[in-house]
Amino acid sequence: MELKTVVLLAASAISAAFPGPRQAAAAEVGGWKVSFDEQSSSLKLECGEARIEGRLSFTGPQKVTGGGVGADDRTAAWRVCKARDGVDSRLALVDVKDNVHGYISFQASGGGVSMLVYHRTAFAYHGELRFDAEVKYRPDAFSCSVTPRKGDRVLSIRSGRASLVGDDALFSPGADEVLRATHGGFVADGDGWRYSAAFRIDDPAEDSAVFAIEGDYYKSRWVPNFRPLDRRRAPHAPTGWLSWNTYFDQAGSKENLDEARFAAKWFKPFGMEIWNIESWQDNSPKLPVSNFHNMNLETYAAQFPEGMKWLADEIRKLGFKPGLWMAPFGTGNANFYKEHVDWFLHDANGKPISCWNGKFTLDPTVPAAREHLKRIFDKASHDWGYEFFKIDGMSGRGPGYCAHLYERPDIRARFADPQCPNPFELCVRAFREGIGDDRIFLACQGHFTGAEAAYADCSRTGADIVHPNEPVKWNNLLLQSRCTVNQFFVHSIVFWSDPDCMLVNQAALERGQAEVETAIVALPGQQTFAGDHLAELAPDRVRLIQQALPVVPTHPGKLYPQFGHLPVWDLAVSRPFGSWHVVALFNWTDSEADVACDWSEIGESEGRRFIAWDFWRGEMLGEISGRLELAVPPRSVRLVSLRPALGRPQVLTSDRHITQGGVELEDESWSGGVLTVKVAAVAGFPQTLRVAVPEGFAFSRVSADGASVEPSMEASGRVLALAVSSGAGGTVSLSAEFSESPARQSDSGAANK
Repeated sequence: MELKTVVLLAASAISAAFPGPRQAAAAEVGGWKVSFDEQSSSLKLECGEARIEGRLSFTGPQKVTGGGVGADDRTAAWRVCKARDGVDSRLALVDVKDNVHGYISFQASGGGVSMLVYHRTAFAYHGELRFDAEVKYRPDAFSCSVTPRKGDRVLSIRSGRASLVGDDALFSPGADEVLRATHGGFVADGDGWRYSAAFRIDDPAEDSAVFAIEGDYYKSRWVPNFRPLDRRRAPHAPTGWLSWNTYFDQAGSKENLDEARFAAKWFKPFGMEIWNIESWQDNSPKLPVSNFHNMNLETYAAQFPEGMKWLADEIRKLGFKPGLWMAPFGTGNANFYKEHVDWFLHDANGKPISCWNGKFTLDPTVPAAREHLKRIFDKASHDWGYEFFKIDGMSGRGPGYCAHLYERPDIRARFADPQCPNPFELCVRAFREGIGDDRIFLACQGHFTGAEAAYADCSRTGADIVHPNEPVKWNNLLLQSRCTVNQFFVHSIVFWSDPDCMLVNQAALERGQAEVETAIVALPGQQTFAGDHLAELAPDRVRLIQQALPVVPTHPGKLYPQFGHLPVWDLAVSRPFGSWHVVALFNWTDSEADVACDWSEIGESEGRRFIAWDFWRGEMLGEISGRLELAVPPRSVRLVSLRPALGRPQVLTSDRHITQGGVELEDESWSGGVLTVKVAAVAGFPQTLRVAVPEGFAFSRVSADGASVEPSMEASGRVLALAVSSGAGGTVSLSAEFSESPARQSDSGAANK
């Protein structure tokens, strides 16, 4: 088709949008229904489940001459009208004297609709078109950014309906669909959203926007096996403990239960849920894994004499869900191999092919072999009673893992069915069918590019946090950080991310490094498993684990992979009663450094003022705007909460959790000089809530319902510390009363007038 014909057809389609004066009408443009009502200056854009509807307004000069703006440089409100020259494919900008001096046009563009504001020929002037609209979209959508920025230094983490300046899209995980705009942004508004943008008629970089719906956002890019995360099995990222990173292959039933008894007292009340058993298979007293009897549920009796069902029952009695580590892509059991030779792969000379999982590697194209996999998982799940399965050797990293091995042409030729398109997927499907739809499946070394995305609930994003029989080291933390940054964009959308254990013991890590480790694992809301000798931890390290539990619900703010050791991680928290940031400033180097972030980097307007609190140093940083900059010691982090300054007493922080209110703060309100706060208490464990007290206010008294509370003043009277203790736990309601100074009352009265 000739270009001229295409242009004429597009113009014809658009012309029906605005026929006749002062009428509402609609037409299809780029798959969108575009309509405009002149009387209300209302523009409506509709496509699929998306509706963007709001008012168009234009501010231009009071006087326009043929060469541009006249001597009078003041501005005035113009009108947006139907075109007056017979070209019905556009709207007109009409000045205060009822003259047309510009246009708004709509075009099909890149699978969406483009809106463009431009001058009438020979006229040049400054002017701003605003489009402020209500947005209706899919109920599970959240605001985010889908446009990478060069030099980006911030990992954006969101909790709740947090929306920030720069959010150019709404994403629906259930539909894997994006509603995006190339200019302006989306912000949360009640149960819906708002879109707001200012277009500069004199600036080609800001004179237009494309609105588009993009389906299969993850599936078409990174996750060919995409399916929405099934939250019925795992409503949040799992928490727990596992033995490997401290005991390695030396933890039996006694060691596991000794640790679990300690954890039941000190960590279960805070939200620890799962107890995962590792290296339980026969012939597993020492590495390598390829020697373990991975495929027939034989137990290493020397360390697990009572058997695995007994151990699961004992773990459940302590209040934990039992979990089990398995690696069944192969086995080191020679007798099992001899009994089932046809289930395994052999080279051209008939020699068994080995892999990381076993001296004998499974051929999943053999139906009987797959049925065996389902049977052993069914038994471990439904007979033994395990509820969490950490399945190792998946597709992500090591070339010795079967997902890599199965893709090699020389190995493919050795399958019973060489034409099978994806033997690895057959294994993963068998795992899920065996454990059932009600069990949690962690793909250890899994990856969003592989078949695990269709079956697993969690994914180990990186390598082991420690190497066998070695303590955790700084370089291990660096790897854990890099893998978290790189794969966080699929967290809570495809999988719950598992960065491996959070190790904080004082023998291996200085306090600053232990804080870094806690922030890496827990601030993004990832799977949080401890892995230290728990009873040997110093009290301050026990407290770090408690402050990481339970996991705060989060999702990514940037829907694309990032790379490297980003110096700033920003958790934006939104709750019905308020919103705040928790900013981690990391120093990944070996020398002290100043680390900073501008408000624009964390999606806030430059002039907004926040009250800052340094969490682990217990320090009030005061009221700041525009930029947060702190000196950070080497290999350390400063974790700072930023609360919008409200000019009256308000919650500043809590020492209960690193999100400083994200899991424990249930409500906050201010009325008649009384600050009312509802906070979730842990039975038998005190916590301290801190309230910022601006100048002009004085604390009077506090009362508590369901707890005892001890008030004290800090930071020269600018911070009220409320030490809360509850024997029963549950929701505690605090009411703190304040009086205002006469001068402040006078100022407030004048301001109200």
